[in-house]
Amino acid sequence: MYRVFEALDELGAIVEEARGMPMTAGCVVPRGDVLELLDDIKDAIPGDLDDAQDVLDQKDELIGSAREHAESTVAKANSEAESTVSHALADADRILADAKAQADRMVAEANAHAGQLVTEAKAEADRTLAAAQREYESVTGRARAESDRMIEAGNANYEKSVADGIAEQQRLVSDTEVVAAARAESERVIDQGHAEADRLRGECDVYVDNKLADFEEILTATMRSVSRGRQQLRTGAGVHDYAEHPRMADRREAHEMGAGVAV
Repeated sequence: MYRVFEALDELGAIVEEARGMPMTAGCVVPRGDVLELLDDIKDAIPGDLDDAQDVLDQKDELIGSAREHAESTVAKANSEAESTVSHALADADRILADAKAQADRMVAEANAHAGQLVTEAKAEADRTLAAAQREYESVTGRARAESDRMIEAGNANYEKSVADGIAEQQRLVSDTEVVAAARAESERVIDQGHAEADRLRGECDVYVDNKLADFEEILTATMRSVSRGRQQLRTGAGVHDYAEHPRMADRREAHEMGAGVAV
C-alpha cells in the first residue's frame, strides 16, 4: 500500500509539473511515465481489494440468494412448527381421551367395589342383628324363667314357713308362755321366709342384670363391627362423589337397628 501512495504522489507531481497548453486548462504529460506509474499502482493494490470489489459486484446476487434461503428456512421452520403443533395437539387429545377413559374405569370399579362393600356390610349387620336378637330373646327367656322359678320357690317356702308357724302356734295355744314362744318363733319363721324371698328376688335381679350386661357387650361388639365396616368402606373406596349417600343409608340403618333393639 505504501507503493500505491508513493506512485500517486509521483503521478500528482508529474501533472503539476506538466507543461500547460495555451488557451486551455489542459497540460501535456509524459505518457510513458504516467502509464508506468499506473502499472505500479495496479501491481501494488492488494488482491483483497479486487476480491472485495468482486463481492461488491455480487452483493445483490448474494443478498437475493440469502433472502431466498432465509425465506425458505422460515417457511420450512413454520411448516415443521405447524406439523409439530398438530402432532402435539393430537397426542394431547389422545392422552386426554386415555386419561378420561382410565378415570371412568376407575370410578366404575370404585362404585362397584363400594356397592359390594355396602351389600356385604348390610348383610353382616343383618346377620349380627339377627344373632343378637336371638341371643337377647334366649337370655331374657332364660332369665325370666329362672326368675319365675326362684320367685315361685320363694313363695312356696314363704307359704310353707307361714303354715308351719300357724300350725306350731295352734299346737301351743293352750300354754301362754308356749303360745308366746310359738308366736315369736312363728314371727321369726315368717321373717325368715320374707328374708329368703327377698334374697331370692335379689339373686334373680342380679342374674337378670348379668345376662343383660352380657347382651349389652354383644350389642357393643356388633356396633363396633358395623362401624369398622363403614370405616373400611369410606377409606377403601377413594371416591368422594357418592360418599354422602352411604353415610345417610348407614344412619337410617342405625336408626332402624336402634328402634329394633328398643322394641
